[in-house]
Amino acid sequence: MDAARQRNAVKDQRSFPSAPPLAKIVRRVRYAAHQGSRVALYSLHSEAMRRMNLQLKKTLPETPAIKPDGPVPSQRRMLADIIKLFADDLKAVEDGLYPMPSDGTMSPLELLRTSQAFFKDVPKVARRRAEQTHQEVNDGGPSFAEALPRYYRQNFHFQTDGWLSEDSARIYDFQVDVLFSGATAAMRRRALVPFARILKRKDQRKLAYLDLACGTGGLLRPALTAFPRLSGIGLDLSEPYLAVARDRFKNRRASFVTAMAEELPFADKSLDVVSCVFLFHELPPKIRRQVLSEVARVLKPGGSFLFVDSLQTGDVPEYDGLLSIFPQLFHEPYYTSYLKEDFTSLAAETGLEQRWMTPAFVSRAVEFVKGI
Repeated sequence: MDAARQRNAVKDQRSFPSAPPLAKIVRRVRYAAHQGSRVALYSLHSEAMRRMNLQLKKTLPETPAIKPDGPVPSQRRMLADIIKLFADDLKAVEDGLYPMPSDGTMSPLELLRTSQAFFKDVPKVARRRAEQTHQEVNDGGPSFAEALPRYYRQNFHFQTDGWLSEDSARIYDFQVDVLFSGATAAMRRRALVPFARILKRKDQRKLAYLDLACGTGGLLRPALTAFPRLSGIGLDLSEPYLAVARDRFKNRRASFVTAMAEELPFADKSLDVVSCVFLFHELPPKIRRQVLSEVARVLKPGGSFLFVDSLQTGDVPEYDGLLSIFPQLFHEPYYTSYLKEDFTSLAAETGLEQRWMTPAFVSRAVEFVKGI
């Protein structure tokens, strides 16, 4: 009888593993509190914006009914996927791939000012959406805009000034987080998983790194924060957005260049890692191919292209209907063609092989490697 009890006790111990160390519990509580507060903040702004839009709708032209082409996930499903995204993010921290994130930290005054600017812009966005106007940058934008490609000179997302003012740059990240319930930074960090593995094989100090379309920080800021010996270049076509990036991220390991992604100002085989976040769905199909060719040209043999962008049709079938209505809700003229673009084949044509892909809430993270 004593022997049987002993066997059962051992069995019980195997079924109920010991509690994690106190440090792990504290880390998980800190992470949950930080991300939970972000989700609450941006969800409250989303609900307030929804109510504002309902009131504004009474005075604006009627818009056609939006019809999804496929299934649309429930709020419960989307919340579950956000929780999974955060769980994967925390696991990467616990696996030592990158440190505990501190994204989205603003002073109370900065938060108040950004929130006020956000709500001030809501009626302007609603008007453009109702009237389907999105060429204001072309019609009366700043003089320097005339030198930019026409596909770039428009009010993407119906946002005020498009990419062409610091006012737009200072609220853009906040607007995106309202759209994605505070999960944007965690989606972006999925690219740090292969990045961390690359750096285990290389000296951070000697690695040549470029972040394409970095905007106000892109992947450059989280990468240099996570990897303290890494230096990198942020490239963008918007000088106003780069001005805000420089102001927000004063780091001697970061430098910034104003240039087009389809005409990179770098030598052949000169870079070890190139990244981009949420760029390709905003490019015309022809330009996408040019950018991929340029990335392949500047990468060294064995170099990696880290790509984070929207889900595509079929990645997570339950989201296909939601993806189909996105360009109807927001001015995204090239998004529909992006949804069915075969990036695996396009990249292969330039010598880039897809090695890894994972869905992450409404995004996909991919690593392409240039052949040796």
